[in-house]
Amino acid sequence: MNTAPTSAPHASAPPAGAAPDARWLTDGEQRVWRSYIEATTLLDDHLDRQLQRDAGMPHIYYGLLVALAESPRRRLRMTELAMHAKITRSRLSHAVSRLEKNGWVHREDCPDDKRGQFAVLTTEGLAVLERTAPGHVAAVRGALFERLTPEQQKALGEIMEIVAEGLQPSEAGADLPWLR
Repeated sequence: MNTAPTSAPHASAPPAGAAPDARWLTDGEQRVWRSYIEATTLLDDHLDRQLQRDAGMPHIYYGLLVALAESPRRRLRMTELAMHAKITRSRLSHAVSRLEKNGWVHREDCPDDKRGQFAVLTTEGLAVLERTAPGHVAAVRGALFERLTPEQQKALGEIMEIVAEGLQPSEAGADLPWLR
């Protein structure tokens, strides 16, 4: 599936003026890459629309509520929550402010670290999550899992684990969103 106009250069052919030693994608790799981009963009949009319709929140906020609900005492340090969500601390701070306005989360200072804060899921936030979860699970199941065989689901899981693992280096100084 080639979604580029026919006049656009393929990734396997270097664009005019490009470095000749670049390793371009093959036509097969290009098809896989574009299919991946199209599918993930459409899936993100599908899940965002479902969550906006059912709970008035974007998918990223839902993920934050889930991470807090699954944590001991429904709380996480802000840095840990940013790591769970794979977002910058600045973006997390903005999201938590919005969730606080809704009454779904509140912040608490860390008793052992004057600069640290916890994000804490409120009772109202947990209730919103419990009301929203069934529709969200149905949207995920319908958009993804019901379209794949059990073997395809297993393969997709294995592939995504490999990709995620490769993008999360463990060495000190790694440039990861939650460290920015």
